[in-house]
Amino acid sequence: MEGYQALLARLRYKHLLLVATLGRLRNLHQTSTAMHMSQPAATRMLGEIEKVFGCRLFERGARGMTPTTIGEMLIDFANNALTRLDRCAEEINRYQLGGRGQLTVGTIMGAAPDLVAKAVITMKRDRPMLQFRLMGETSDQLVELLEQGKVDIAIARYVTSIQHNQFDFEPLGNETLVTVVRKDHPLCRQQLPPLASLIEEWPWILQPTSTPARQALEKEFEAAGLVSPRDIIECGSIFAALQLVQQSDCLMVMAETVLRDHLDANLITRLSLSLGRTLAPFGLLTRKNTIYEEPVNEFCEILRQTAVDWPSA
Repeated sequence: MEGYQALLARLRYKHLLLVATLGRLRNLHQTSTAMHMSQPAATRMLGEIEKVFGCRLFERGARGMTPTTIGEMLIDFANNALTRLDRCAEEINRYQLGGRGQLTVGTIMGAAPDLVAKAVITMKRDRPMLQFRLMGETSDQLVELLEQGKVDIAIARYVTSIQHNQFDFEPLGNETLVTVVRKDHPLCRQQLPPLASLIEEWPWILQPTSTPARQALEKEFEAAGLVSPRDIIECGSIFAALQLVQQSDCLMVMAETVLRDHLDANLITRLSLSLGRTLAPFGLLTRKNTIYEEPVNEFCEILRQTAVDWPSA
């Protein structure tokens, strides 16, 4: 196997595009069509790449092309490299058109209404031509986007204990989770029964099991000696969850900052139920051993300063 630098020197943009496209389509004919080249040319190019690595990257079968273990590794590398190259080209184009670059930030929804929104507004006062892209997702989705280079930074939580090997983390604050129901729910007209009865007798809207918020809830159910609710709608969309809770008998657990407007408008009602006490703080996640450009560093500093004055910090 050749050295790392020698491999990179022999890999070209079209090589990476072929690997990424073939990894997505798993079919050489479809890949050659998508790349506007003949199938024999695509076959020769794949042969060149495999010669560079000295091994097969895809197994040929009747149902298409299946990547080998090394093939999967190269597909991930190609996808990340192409994403960053596309973003670089877009930023250069914006700069030539009079813009001043782009900053892509991923954030959990609990931090978006207050902390992140205030930091963005502060940043835009000084850099009105800087294009912001905000992506509101759950922590598990944001960690994946950060790993792929699709966001510059993320305001989220670690999802697994080993992610400190990939990312640096600075705590910024925490969310207060509240339990809500629709405004005319039967539970609003009676004394709230024990948690065990609520779990057994009522439907629940919960975040996916891969999210830290859901994991915190499950730990509390376990600590209380309770089984998880069986009647569950698992929903990763804030908008969909808000619609569901207003039109059903479900109980929903979500960050207070996300629900504030709906609570103030009396569209939903807060129950006197304390859940989510074990939820770990969220914070600023950045890729290790990465030199960030000045706009990213400035925005990180604004986030830190904003978090100091943020009530939930």
